[in-house]
Amino acid sequence: MLQRVIINGFKSIKTMDIELRPLNILIGANGAGKSNLISFFKMLNEMMAGRLQQYIGISGYAQSLLHFGAKITPQIEAKLEFEFHDAPYAYNLRLFHAAGDTLIFAEETLSLEEATFWENRFLPGTKDSLGAGHQETKISAAAHGGMQTSQVIEFLLNRCRVYHFHDTSSTAAVRQSCYVDDNRWLMPDAGNLAALLLRFREDHSTAYQRIVKTIRLIAPFFDDFVLVRRGHHVILNWLHKESDQVFGPHQFSDGTLRAICLTTLLLQPEDELPALIIVDEPELGLHPYALNVVAAMFGKASYHTQILISTQSTSFLDNFNPEDVITVDRVGKESQFKRLHPEELESWLEEYSLGEIWEKNIIGGSPH
Repeated sequence: MLQRVIINGFKSIKTMDIELRPLNILIGANGAGKSNLISFFKMLNEMMAGRLQQYIGISGYAQSLLHFGAKITPQIEAKLEFEFHDAPYAYNLRLFHAAGDTLIFAEETLSLEEATFWENRFLPGTKDSLGAGHQETKISAAAHGGMQTSQVIEFLLNRCRVYHFHDTSSTAAVRQSCYVDDNRWLMPDAGNLAALLLRFREDHSTAYQRIVKTIRLIAPFFDDFVLVRRGHHVILNWLHKESDQVFGPHQFSDGTLRAICLTTLLLQPEDELPALIIVDEPELGLHPYALNVVAAMFGKASYHTQILISTQSTSFLDNFNPEDVITVDRVGKESQFKRLHPEELESWLEEYSLGEIWEKNIIGGSPH
């Protein structure tokens, strides 16, 4: 589990030090900085794929990533602390502003503070530096070179995945056909959803049926998917309960399609779940009943993996416990993150729901 995240100098996050639980719900006003924390994990995803410099360019270059620009904040610092096989691992990075308005590594270190066993190998406590001056992470190179701590950190970081199902337009990847063997895990935009569901139907029928039954709760008209290989591709066709006609993915509403993506993500076989699932505003386009179903799936998934989501929905928030909630407020020029303490809200929760307390601006994270 990712136990602690420290970030300094990234976008609106001047300083942040927050401990994470199995389930973590970010709430806050527009512009408070919720999405900036999620963007940090998106940067890590791109970094682990060898595309850090591409991410920097697409994001508006370093000036857009550094807290109020390079003159105010010349570097981004971060530390991620993991617990893995009862041993504490940590990854530190420091990205410094460089010529061409980009970022390069000023520091990249990996550490294991206590000895442990992993994959039948003894790993002694270590602290390893991957050097400085490089544009892309050296974690993968060190892992392939046999550095054992790097192998664990690479494994952990690759399993912290950001998902973004907002694009459900007619040209969205999820509405198109996809390569049938692109089915190892769900892509961030669910572009390989049909291929993944086909594999689940063939190899994990229990998980597949669980997904289909849950979709029927959200969309009562839905009967089943029609997943047929056509050469090397498959498309997300489906059946209506009251018709034999086969419908295509373009005939799902935006909200239904997002619900299908979320359901597949959260109800996939437990041993295939990412170590950390990160989703920004999963409530978009969903009916209140569907919101409750999705919230229940997040809660259940948190028993098997770690969840970090942001929301602006009070009814969605009502499905969670106060200790799971992190408020995000914009104070001056910076975002401030604070976890709720249930004992401070006992008297309020006797009369109001958590969402109502948020609306009354009792806990922060409000535009008032």
